[in-house]
Amino acid sequence: MPKRLSNLLLNHYFAIFLIILSATCLSSTNTYAQWDILKIKTVVNMRGVHAVTPTTCWIGGSSGTVLRTVNGGKSWSVMKVPGGDSLDFRDIHAFGRETAVAMSAGLAETGRARIYRTEDGGETWNLVYQSTQTGVFLDGIDFWNKNQGICLGDPLNGRLFILTTEDGGKTWQELPLENRPEGQPGEASFAASGTSILAVGKDKVFIGTGGGKMARVFRSEDFGRHWKVAETPMPAGPTSGIFGLHFWSKKDGIAVGGDYKNISDTTRNVLLTDDGGETWKYGTSTKPLGLKEAVAIYHKHYSTWNGDTQIRSDDVALVAVGPSGSSSSVNQGKTWIPVGTEPFHAVSFAGNVGYAVGGKGLIGKIEKISRKKKKRRLVFAE
Repeated sequence: MPKRLSNLLLNHYFAIFLIILSATCLSSTNTYAQWDILKIKTVVNMRGVHAVTPTTCWIGGSSGTVLRTVNGGKSWSVMKVPGGDSLDFRDIHAFGRETAVAMSAGLAETGRARIYRTEDGGETWNLVYQSTQTGVFLDGIDFWNKNQGICLGDPLNGRLFILTTEDGGKTWQELPLENRPEGQPGEASFAASGTSILAVGKDKVFIGTGGGKMARVFRSEDFGRHWKVAETPMPAGPTSGIFGLHFWSKKDGIAVGGDYKNISDTTRNVLLTDDGGETWKYGTSTKPLGLKEAVAIYHKHYSTWNGDTQIRSDDVALVAVGPSGSSSSVNQGKTWIPVGTEPFHAVSFAGNVGYAVGGKGLIGKIEKISRKKKKRRLVFAE
């Protein structure tokens, strides 16, 4: 073979090698954990999700629909609550494979402010609460343990509507009016993901709001009997404010939000606290920007924060979801990276396994969040 031809071939193969190497490095730079989209036999809209264990997850949806998997999403039971065709289950809390409590968001005067409970995996449902009071609209539900729980509704007579239970959701009692937190004109919470109310630890509870001039965070340290409130720098309005809350220690927490009428709004969408919710300051905005309706915590191992011992910071990641896409942070909200573009409304993790839900039957599952730093892209000189 002539020497000149041999050199040309060598240069050709070397150029191909550089292209492959560059593509590999670029891929490692931009490739992060992605959602595995699960196929199900329903097109209902879903905003409530609770991953009880890595394999057991419950979902609340529109048209009176509840979904359940007990095998990690390989198959789903799609159930209709009898007489609930007009109901929209915006939040759901489960205690295992068999027992769950589902909350319907909607105007009480139209019969949609209801709470149901099942103890047989959704085969039968008991109506455990219903209100017909004009103005009652339920937003979210959460539990501290298998007995004590709390439910949030829009303000009534100038005060947030609060229900509590002491028997695992079998019965509910309205908090006395004088004990309910007082709202500002227009202030309310969003029933977008079931996470505008959050039960934390043994007795704490937080509520994020919008609707008024500025977003605020209410907090209680006695199961919702008495309340304090903190103002935040996040602007709010009839369609904007705080949508989701989460804590990973007694002191450290996050709130996410935005505007559901302008889901791509570039306004800062993350708030952080390091003093147990007494004060809130802006954190770094998510990537992608825009409305984030819920935030949850990924654990490298199957474990959950017990409300007492702080989680190791090198073992967790925050995952925020919304119509504009989802993001993750491995440094407690200081920086974010994209996870996907799917328009999820709500997310829940059981250890390292997470489930997210959206409209028209959209369900995603994720099992690993990358903690690796971005690699520098190789640049080759010509």
